[in-house]
Amino acid sequence: MKHTLLTLALAGLAFGAQADTLKKIKDSGSVTMGVRESSGALSYTLGDGKFVGYHVELCERVLKDVQKQLGLGALTTKYQPVTSQNRIPLVQNGTVDIECGSTTNNATRQKDVSFAVTTFVEEVRIAVKSNSGITGIGQLNGKKVATTTGTTSVQTLRKNERATGVNFEEVYGKDHADSFLLLESGRADAFVMDGAILAGNIAKAKNPADFKIVGEVLSVEPIAIMMRKDDPAFKKAVDDSLMAMMKSGEIAKIWDKWFLQPIPPANTKVGMPANDNTKAAWAAPNDKPMEAYAAK
Repeated sequence: MKHTLLTLALAGLAFGAQADTLKKIKDSGSVTMGVRESSGALSYTLGDGKFVGYHVELCERVLKDVQKQLGLGALTTKYQPVTSQNRIPLVQNGTVDIECGSTTNNATRQKDVSFAVTTFVEEVRIAVKSNSGITGIGQLNGKKVATTTGTTSVQTLRKNERATGVNFEEVYGKDHADSFLLLESGRADAFVMDGAILAGNIAKAKNPADFKIVGEVLSVEPIAIMMRKDDPAFKKAVDDSLMAMMKSGEIAKIWDKWFLQPIPPANTKVGMPANDNTKAAWAAPNDKPMEAYAAK
């Protein structure tokens, strides 16, 4: 019994140390940022291990503030690609310290991880081929609909399927680029996902005019930077940095850079101004989950 208690106590100490991200960063002089390969202009790869985007830049600025707070002369940032399926486990097990992709903050996930103040409020939409004749979810009966494994859009899709009595077949991409390819190649008739991700993938397509975003907003979801749970000191450091950017108006300039100006690699524009929900989140910073938006 004593041995078991000692083991549990040591495990508790190990977990406690693991959740102290600021100490981990200070001791190692490095930090691991979780990034996405094809999350529109939020977080994407240019190849050769280089990752960019709105959330990547926000996290880089946050980490500069953390470096200053810790008094570190240098801080090495490692970029770790994550998927919709593995992002939460990789944050939980300590592989990733801060995840800067396209993750919805919802009540279920809050049991496992922590979220920074909301930096973007997403609207889930449908992308189709321009010549498909599809204008909304009601016309998806008997169609193949792509979405990305491990995303909340799958749940949104199922809820809408029940609500409208529309019967469609779901096909899954392993990441957003893969899901878009299902639409592009004709293996799916529609792709349901966050509007910013749809717009970003359309902007990068060979012929962007071949695609359009249609129909009603299926759900409104706060997207946020993700961290380990029960680490209030690190969450405060991240939130303080983000809130300073919100207050100064810097966050709006960073949005403009990634969503309204030409972006690499092809110098195309996503052309998506910040919506009213996003501006409201910048004006009154909060980490409310998706369910709080649905209750409105």
